[in-house]
Amino acid sequence: MNDSTWGAPPPSAGYWGPPDQGPAVSGAAPPRDAGAPAGHDVGGDVSQTRPMPIVSDPGDSGGPEERPRFHDERFRDEPEGRGAQEPAPATAPAPAPEEDRGKKRAGRDLRAAIGVGLGLGVVILASLFLYKPVFVGVIVVAVVVGLWELTSRLNERKGIRAPLVPLAVGGAAMVVAGYVRGAEGAWVAVALTALAVLVWRMTEPPADYLRDVTAGVFAAFYVPFLATFVALMLAADDGPWRVLTFLILTVVSDTGAYAVGWRFGTHKLAPRISPGKTREGLVGAVAFAMAAGALCTQFMIDDGSWWQGLLMGLAVAVTATLGDLGESMMKRDLGIKDMGTLLPGHGGIMDRLDSLLPTAPVVWLLFVVFVGAG
Repeated sequence: MNDSTWGAPPPSAGYWGPPDQGPAVSGAAPPRDAGAPAGHDVGGDVSQTRPMPIVSDPGDSGGPEERPRFHDERFRDEPEGRGAQEPAPATAPAPAPEEDRGKKRAGRDLRAAIGVGLGLGVVILASLFLYKPVFVGVIVVAVVVGLWELTSRLNERKGIRAPLVPLAVGGAAMVVAGYVRGAEGAWVAVALTALAVLVWRMTEPPADYLRDVTAGVFAAFYVPFLATFVALMLAADDGPWRVLTFLILTVVSDTGAYAVGWRFGTHKLAPRISPGKTREGLVGAVAFAMAAGALCTQFMIDDGSWWQGLLMGLAVAVTATLGDLGESMMKRDLGIKDMGTLLPGHGGIMDRLDSLLPTAPVVWLLFVVFVGAG
């Protein structure tokens, strides 16, 4: 329904008074038949007219007279003793339907979101700086849960049966191999995972085989393979600081996009994919991420320089935005708002990884170019 269908109709469409008192407007309702009762038209198109309310005789109920109230000025009541120029008292809004009561308003639970975010931050920082292999385990858990959310939504909404078991085992192997054996180990694990997906799916009927294995290989690259670059960053001598810089820049980029877009956003960035994102928000993401990148690389990274952080912040803002739009595209195709409900106020694990996953390989590559593999 477009906006033109809301609000009051034009005076000519709803005028029911005598012909000699109404405005002479082309297209007005035809005169009534003298024999027809009031409120019933003999002919003409009445699709644009507003039905008159049925008002019972006050004498029938024995109670005080009740007059209907109208928001339309043409049908406003004029009680006795009140001048025509004085407006009628406003009526109380109608009570909400029973099924609508108790429903939460759309949006996030802010307190839950903040609490979950702080809890995740504590877990990440503690595992990152106390014992690096524990953080590898955190990455593995995030990967496995993310794969479970993704494959579950594909099966529920599209009937695509991407095999979870080989994906979970292979995804965990990718992350561990990347940390222990570097890029070569990660690539070997990717190849073996794809092969395992092909073989595992052979245990089921051949119908939709190509569709299911294609989705499985896509999931293997989208979640665990991209997450492996975080493990590659962690393996460097100053790995915890590189990973922390990567996390800070991504979070700051998202925060800048939200803050600036909420305050100044007017021009949509990709309305058919994510109507809430604006070009002004993208500018805010770039500015915040570049400032944070300059500070982080200057003071947290060995042999790092502020100008390298500026370039890294720019790259992070772009890739984080593209990652967010990419998952929004998938969720629109699936007809869902969130990938899961595991994190109150945030959605699922995949709803937190959407901007992190495509950003990880870019940040790893820039670190290798600027300061070496470590």
